[in-house]
Order: sequence, then C-alpha cells, then structure tokens
Amino acid sequence: MTQPPSQQPPQPGFGAPQDPQQGAHQPPAQPPQMPPAPQGPPQTPPTAPPGAPAPGYGYPQQPPAQPGYGYPLGAPPGPHGPGGQPPGQPGAYNQPQGPYNQPAGPYNQPGPYGGYPTQPQYPGAPTPGGGSGGGFFKGRTGVIVAAAAAALLVVGGGTWFALSGDDKEDKPNVSKSSDDPKPTGSESVDQGDGSGTGGEGDEDLNAGRKDGEAKVLFLTRNDIDLPRNGADVFGPWVNGDTVVKAMYREVAGYSVTDGQKKWSVPLPADVCSASVQSSSDGKIVVGVKDGLTDKAKCNDLQMIDTNTGKAGWKKSIPKPSGIFASLADYTLSISGKTLAVGGGSNSYGYDVVTGKQLFGTPKSGCEPFAYAGGPKLIAGAACDSDPEKPKHQVQQIDPATGKPQWTYNTPEGWEIDKVYSVSPLVVSITQREPEKKWSIIALTDNGKLRSQIAGGKSDKFQPRCGGAFVIFGQNLEGCTGVAADAKHFYMATETEYGKANELVAFDLDTGKEAWRSPAGGERKMTPLRMEGGNVLVYMQPSYNTGGGVATVAPTGGAPKTLLQHPASTAEIESSFYSPKMAYADGRFFLASGRVSAPNDKAEEETKTMMGFGQ
Repeated sequence: MTQPPSQQPPQPGFGAPQDPQQGAHQPPAQPPQMPPAPQGPPQTPPTAPPGAPAPGYGYPQQPPAQPGYGYPLGAPPGPHGPGGQPPGQPGAYNQPQGPYNQPAGPYNQPGPYGGYPTQPQYPGAPTPGGGSGGGFFKGRTGVIVAAAAAALLVVGGGTWFALSGDDKEDKPNVSKSSDDPKPTGSESVDQGDGSGTGGEGDEDLNAGRKDGEAKVLFLTRNDIDLPRNGADVFGPWVNGDTVVKAMYREVAGYSVTDGQKKWSVPLPADVCSASVQSSSDGKIVVGVKDGLTDKAKCNDLQMIDTNTGKAGWKKSIPKPSGIFASLADYTLSISGKTLAVGGGSNSYGYDVVTGKQLFGTPKSGCEPFAYAGGPKLIAGAACDSDPEKPKHQVQQIDPATGKPQWTYNTPEGWEIDKVYSVSPLVVSITQREPEKKWSIIALTDNGKLRSQIAGGKSDKFQPRCGGAFVIFGQNLEGCTGVAADAKHFYMATETEYGKANELVAFDLDTGKEAWRSPAGGERKMTPLRMEGGNVLVYMQPSYNTGGGVATVAPTGGAPKTLLQHPASTAEIESSFYSPKMAYADGRFFLASGRVSAPNDKAEEETKTMMGFGQ
C-alpha cells in the first residue's frame, strides 16, 4: 500500500479521517480547513454522573449526550439519528435495560442528581452550573458533575466509535496521613465459602454455582464515608497476592483470595490521578490534591510500594507560570523506572524509586501535554501554531532525559486524542473543527506512518476510555476495548441487545480487516490486552449468563474460555458502574469505576470490587 506522507492530511480512501455527516455508506470528502478554535490539547468528555438512575436489570446506563466540545449530541447525526446509536443500544460497558424493563435494582441505586450540566465548549472551558452543583470554578464546597458526551464519531469507511470519562469532587478531610500499612476498618466482604451474602438475603455467593463455573472469591462493599456525590476509583493493580485500588483519601491492598483488607495508606487529601501502569517492582504513584478547599489542585505526588503497603517519597509538582497553565490537571504515566507527568503545556519526569526529578518541560519547540507509558514512553506534544490550524506531534521519549527520540507530525488540524497501544504504536487522532472527525493510525518503531485503520461500512465499534475528568489536559492511556500485537490491532463490534458481537483484527501493515471471530450465542466480548500471544477478552454478562474471561488466537477462531463466572451472580456482576478490570494468575477482578449512593445507608451497601477464580 502507498502510504500518505506523515506531514500531509490523510487522503480519501480506507483509513482516512472521514466525515460523519456523509453517512456510513457514502464516500468521504477531503477534510476542509479548520475554523478558529481555542488553542491547546483536546479534552475527553467525562462520563455520566455516578449513580444516575438506570432502568432494567441492574445494568448501568449511559445518560443522554450533552452538547459541547468534542462530540456533540446530534451534530453530526449518526446512521440511527442524533448521536448515531439506536435507543437501548448497549455499549461495551453500558449494558442495556433488562428484558422486562424493570427499574434499577438494589445493585444499581440512583444517585442524588437533579440534572446533567452542559459540556464545556472547548477544552477546559468553565462549565455552566447544572444539576446539584456549580461549574468548574466553584465558590463553595460542592461537586463538579460533568455529564456524558458519549456521541459517536466516524472513522475509516463509516465505522462508529464512542469515548467517555469520569468526574470527581471535594469534601472536608476525614483522615490522617500515615506511612505505615494500617488497616482502617474492615471493608465489608462477602466470601464465596458460605459465610457471606450475595444478595438481599443470606444467600451464599457460590450456592448456585454449576459445574465448570468459576468460584466467586469475594465481594467487597464500601467502608469509606464519601463526599455527597461519591469518588472516583483508580486501579486496580495486581501484585502477587494483593489487589490494590485507590479511592478518595486512601490507597488499600486486598487479598486476592478472600478480599480482606491487608493494608491501607491514608492520604491527607483526595486522590485525583494515578498511574495506569505500576513499575516492574510494584510501585505506583498517585496524584493527591494540595489542599482541602475548592481551589485545591492535583499537584502533589505520592509513591506507594504495593509490596509493603507503605508510602514512599512525596513531592509537589513545580508550579507553572500563566493562568491557564496553573489550571491544568496532571496525568501520570510510568515507563520503566520513570514517572512522566503531563498537564497542559507542562511536563516533568521523576525517578519512581527515589522521586528525583529527571527532566522538565522543554524550553523551546513542541511541548508534551500528556504521556502514555509501558514498554515505551510516548508523548503527545502541542506545537506553537495558528489556533485555526493546530499542530500536534507523537513523540517517543527517552525516559532518562525526556528528550524525543523521534517525532511524527499529525496532519494539520488533527490532534492526538488517545494512545491505544505503545508497542506496537496505535494512536487515535481527532479533528475538532469545522466537523468532528476521527481516525486511528499505526506508526512504526521509528515514527513513520505504518497504516490507517479502515473500518467497515456498517460496523460500529466502541473503545472505552475512562479516567478522572481532566481540566486543560488530556489522558492518553487507560483505554479498554482495544488490543494490539505485532501484526494486528483488535476491536470488537457493537451490536444490539441479545445479539452476539465479533472481534475484528486489522492488519497493521495495511489497515485492512484481517479476520473476525464471533463471540457465539448471544454473548458479547470486549478485548482487554494480549495474554500469552492471544487476545484476552472479557465476556460480558447478561441477565441469565455470568461473565467470563476468554482468549482468541491471533489467527482467529472461537473464544477459548479461561473463566466462566457463575450465572447465579450475573446480576451482581452486571451492576458495577463503569467497571475497571484486571486479570492475573488465573483470577479476574472487577472494581467499580466510581462509588456513590443517594444516602449513607446505601453508600455502605455499595458493592466496590468482586473477584473470580478457581
């Protein structure tokens, strides 16, 4: 295939950024020039407010999309009308309403919301008040509630995608800082050995388990007095016999076998960011607000050693100059022994073990605004340019010095949105104006354009990119629903409720579809990552079938089940809000992406994490 030069806008044809307004079956037009738009990196729309009422069998629902930056409702319309998605269409993690159209059950309580505020009109813009709280710039203790703007965008030859994110809020301090791993209370745990409950009664979680089904190892409930509108959850990270998550003002480790809290590190203020990756020796870094007032920023870094459950070094990020720079939230990424911190037009690098600063923001040239970690350190960088024609670069960074080892210039007007994989490198890019467009590109190890992913004319796909809401910044990593190996990029199709979906492999050298693997029956699967050379997928639960974990060979074929979760706990498994997942050593963990409830009693009953194994 003849590939377009890296400095030129993608040309019409498969894989080129397409115009959603043309419809799924019409040929694309040449991207028009971008009209005036605010300068700065793109912003991922936040997800639905936690606890929003969800009809059906306990499945979290996706609220109506709101107008604003990125992907506005009804502009452009999709093949199914405004937003592009038919009513009740399930997302990768936003399950459809139940077969009997039941109200939200005990596992999915509605939250205290009076409405959804509108989205900012450009990255980081102040949000008008709405719902129960004010906008970004509050004059009193309250909550930033950002509504979902999960609309659909076109990529390739009419392929549809959606993005999402999360929100957060403040509350007066209720905990003290400590460097020692001390359990702070005993988080309510339901175990699968007959000692706990799996529902409203005294039912054993494993009482209904059938032959061949995995065991429910534990189910934890919240034990933290949270702010009135809940708190984001970060993690989980698995390190040997411990699964770790961070929420509100605590980082805690739990036994992978029974869910009992092994250690806890209280923090002086809210956790507001965290590294998606842990270091190879089990260290993570979380961002902590630098105060307890409404003006507190996510400026403090705290290292946690998950081997010992102890807090390590702590330091504050240097205060940047300029009003917009000071408003930016920071995102954290770990590659090797380097913690890369990006936010707005400021970036820094730290040694994960010692906390020593390794590098800072470049004094000239294109400035990194966010990073993606793992086996390589990748940066998204913004260059000084005409605001009407923003210029971005993908950079591979030397973790020791912060200097670019190579750069790739995105086409003029196209901005870096997400990094789906760092090795091989697969990047999502978007054009905000004059029309919302989306493309996925693959780059070689030396930063040359390898291919542009060509979607089908009728397929819909829905990668899920969550994380705490970032102001004047961008979170490049943490997406699920995508995977990649040396030859292929993987996504799963989105189908209507009750209809199985397919895993689609795209050839990274050509961008074209290579093969498809059906989930089988009425099941839906979501790729998570690679596992032993195969694609690791999560088999989503339905109202009468438990979820599970399976693998698909890199040549295709039927999914091979690793864990089949019990059908008797499918309702509980389906109830987790915007779940975060981890699979390690034959065990699978689900953690709620955000914990909230309408009152204190419901807050204590909120299910926070669930484990499955043999």
